[in-house]
Amino acid sequence: QVHLMESGGGTAQPGGSLRLSCTASGIVFSIRSMAWYRQAPGKERELVARVQGESDPEYATAVKGRFIISLDNAKSSVYLQMDSLGPEDTGVYYCFGDLVGRGWEAEFWGPGIAVTVSS
Repeated sequence: QVHLMESGGGTAQPGGSLRLSCTASGIVFSIRSMAWYRQAPGKERELVARVQGESDPEYATAVKGRFIISLDNAKSSVYLQMDSLGPEDTGVYYCFGDLVGRGWEAEFWGPGIAVTVSS
């Protein structure tokens, strides 16, 4: 079955940047939507950014103007450019995909990748 895998996490200084990548393995015919979620310790998982088709991306208020989501349909990949990072951005980031293959449509989650913003 298709799997999502995140990369690009790690540690950044306050005010710094990170770029997360997520690629879907297997055969994917099309992407209905892809998104990034995050979860801080003791907090609920929250939507960070989402992109669907050719529509304008959606962003959580907390990251608007600082993060940019982008989609590469040919590579079945989604990216999250994170700038002006602060400690409040620390957490585990999860990739989500609503994908279409041969005779199926399904939703997938990546295993998550840690982002830490600290001096």
